[in-house]
Amino acid sequence: MFINLKSTITELAYAAVTMAEETLSTSSGQEKKAAAIEYIISMMPIPVIFKSIVSAFLSKFIDEAVENAVTYMKSIKNSEA
Repeated sequence: MFINLKSTITELAYAAVTMAEETLSTSSGQEKKAAAIEYIISMMPIPVIFKSIVSAFLSKFIDEAVENAVTYMKSIKNSEA
């Protein structure tokens, strides 16, 4: 179960970072990161009753997924420039 969930979280991280960049373009990086994490948690394909438990259990993984997505998005921007 967690392997599939981790894969889903990794995919959601890219969408979450993009969403945070577009909607919070003038906000700080920490605000964008918090918004991305909230988006991932809200979109996880698990029952609502378990989301807080699973998100607490996988908080480090979610944080790393967001950081990896940010790094990837920055590398894309740099290669386009």
